[in-house]
Amino acid sequence: MSPQRLRAPALLSVTFALALSATGCGSGGSGSSNSPDNKSSTGGAAAGEAPVALRWSACSAPTAAQGGDGKAPGKEWECAKLPVPLDWSKPKGETIDLALIRAKATDQAHRIGSLVFNFGGPGGSGVSTLPGLADSYKKLRTRYDLVSFDPRGVGESAGVKCLTDKELDAASQVGTTPDNAAELKETLEAKKHFAEACSRNSGKVLPYLDTVSAARDMDRLRAALGDDKLHYFGISYGTELGGVYAHLYPKNVGRAVLDAVVDPTQDPVQGNLSQTKGFQLALDDYLKDCAEKSGQGQCPTQESITALLSGLRSRPLPTSQGRGLTQDEAVGGIAAALYSKDTWKYLTAGLKEATAKGTGDTLLLLDDSINGRGPDGRYSNLMAANKAISCADAEQRYTPDDVRRLLPRFREASPVFGEAAAWSLLDCTGWPVQGRWKAPDVDAAGAAPIVVIGNTGDPATPYEGARQMARRLGDGVGVQVTYKGEGHGAYNSGSTCLAGAVDSYLLEGKVPQEGLSCS
Repeated sequence: MSPQRLRAPALLSVTFALALSATGCGSGGSGSSNSPDNKSSTGGAAAGEAPVALRWSACSAPTAAQGGDGKAPGKEWECAKLPVPLDWSKPKGETIDLALIRAKATDQAHRIGSLVFNFGGPGGSGVSTLPGLADSYKKLRTRYDLVSFDPRGVGESAGVKCLTDKELDAASQVGTTPDNAAELKETLEAKKHFAEACSRNSGKVLPYLDTVSAARDMDRLRAALGDDKLHYFGISYGTELGGVYAHLYPKNVGRAVLDAVVDPTQDPVQGNLSQTKGFQLALDDYLKDCAEKSGQGQCPTQESITALLSGLRSRPLPTSQGRGLTQDEAVGGIAAALYSKDTWKYLTAGLKEATAKGTGDTLLLLDDSINGRGPDGRYSNLMAANKAISCADAEQRYTPDDVRRLLPRFREASPVFGEAAAWSLLDCTGWPVQGRWKAPDVDAAGAAPIVVIGNTGDPATPYEGARQMARRLGDGVGVQVTYKGEGHGAYNSGSTCLAGAVDSYLLEGKVPQEGLSCS
């Protein structure tokens, strides 16, 4: 369970319950840096450049790379392609096409503009995700065109290709928490094989998949949509992308909301450790809730979970798919279920199934959801894009000795998630592209107010991240709002207080009171 795997379900956590029921590194090559010297606009219609004319047409079904299920979205959805420079330091050079999707505002007489969504990951396809979640944003659609996209390297936007579906299934059986030299060698060889496959199949785009380049793409998108300001809704990794955009283009920020906020001050070690504590907190809350509702003896315990995981290290559980549930996959499945309180019931079912029946179907299905594997065995490019973007951003590269030194802190933080989170620090080691930053710069002095939402029970982006993001955006820019609840993200939590504050801001321009708290 890597930091990328933990971040990915920002978009998937809202939707994977449907699948359950349905089935029973340097500059990064962009030639620019995320620094105050680069605040001049180089995207969109900068320097007299005319905005790109988008050609919207009926959408086809999302592809396998986008995580599609073979079904086209409804007739209200339109799709288009937006050409952007592969290398933003050469704006007249080679281009790639970004896949876009939109549904027009229902009240055109009072239309504000476009509201651009990024649902997280990094690596999530906005083209396949937005239609499935559109009902959650029905009120916002009255005055906004709802728009999303596949960021560079994702889905159908020059999507990164690494291993085949069969190779990914095989790779999932290789342990990532080695106990001895032989297991460490196997783990490192698997990571090397993955990196070499990515380089072989997508080497041309790998140097240009950093978040700064993606932020520049968003400004070109803003211009192509005909908007003077970017109105934006970012979730999970989408908050990091939104913060970087605000830093680069403070004068172009319109009404923006950041929900489930990534802490912009943390390096990978700090981020992984914070997230480990967040998942342990969510697991503790789940266990307490289950015991209170069902009574002692009817629910799993911390001890039973660690015992289950210990046994899986040497003996995977059988599943109806013929794939064994490994320790890593069980940890991933547990993490996936903690992204929403609505899916805690699946965690209870999965753990009972594993301990009472000795089978791992539910936990494996949960883990599949976090990795972009569909019921048909086809993978989206979520994992490949996730690693490529993460490693193009972060410059840190760790060694096995670094991990061994850090293991006690991670184990203390969580007996369930700690080891996997510590060893995942090796994910970018040996990656063929250098990273661009130690941490992103999100200072956005001069920007319009940005609403920053922190959830006290968020496992993947712990609450402290929202406070740090609001501070780093700057005085008068970051406006922090608190949701006292569980799960990853707050707007779709069912809190009328929280949703009402966001809706009033986006639809009427009423900035929430600093420090507003909702439950």
